[in-house]
Amino acid sequence: MNHQQHEWIIEPQSSLFDLKLKDTWAYRDLLWLLVRRDFVAFYKQTILGPLWFFIQPLLTTIIFTFVFGNLAGISTDGLPRPLFYMAGITAWNYFADCLTKTSTVFKDNANIFGKVYFPRLIMPLSIVVSNLVRFGVQFLLFLMVMAYYYFIGAKFNITWAIALFPAIITLMALLGLGLGMIISALTTKYRDLAFLVTFGVQLLMYATTVIYPLSTAKSNYPDYAWLVEYNPMTPLIEAFRYGFLGQGTFSWFYFGYTAVITLIVLFSGIIIFNKVEKNFVDTV
Repeated sequence: MNHQQHEWIIEPQSSLFDLKLKDTWAYRDLLWLLVRRDFVAFYKQTILGPLWFFIQPLLTTIIFTFVFGNLAGISTDGLPRPLFYMAGITAWNYFADCLTKTSTVFKDNANIFGKVYFPRLIMPLSIVVSNLVRFGVQFLLFLMVMAYYYFIGAKFNITWAIALFPAIITLMALLGLGLGMIISALTTKYRDLAFLVTFGVQLLMYATTVIYPLSTAKSNYPDYAWLVEYNPMTPLIEAFRYGFLGQGTFSWFYFGYTAVITLIVLFSGIIIFNKVEKNFVDTV
């Protein structure tokens, strides 16, 4: 029986653009172990365990329906309010989780990084993958709510844009990953940033079409609508709603714009992450 042996030579990086993707692929087993660790740790710390994956979006949907729908009377483009909000929440949660958890990756894993060698990119990638499983559970809940409203005769329809679903999820993951890595690198020197991330993500949600459609922002606040329109997450959430519910402002131009911004952010994030990785143990 032949055992394949790997020999690793650990050297200082010679270039910021040396992304060590070959090493990252070779350590893919570690990635799955880290994903499993995230879930085991989450279950052990909660009484209800995986049920929280359902409870959190349900509670948020109920609060949004009451506050923004019933009290504020914000339009939902003719869609049932719970369905409209759950579509936005499901998509937004995945991006927000990828961003917030990646943003503390250096601080949270300083003890491991200081002792053992492995491609550091494995750690943020494991966060994106483990959040994808959580997204899958919440997406299933969204489909169940869709089925309920379909059977009671609510008006919505699935469109061709549903074919963009894999691209939408990939762009959300990569945008959250890129921004998270940039913030994580910065927090090694500027600790205060870690406290601002959660607040910043919450503010960013209100500048995205999670609680209102883009059409409402354009008609009610024309002077500020461009801020929402050029938010890279807006075209993704609008496309998500348009694909599954038939309502939303879809534009190939803005979808392409988001893709370009995502690639720039991701590439910048990896370069900054690699640069900080060299000497972060001294600063964390």
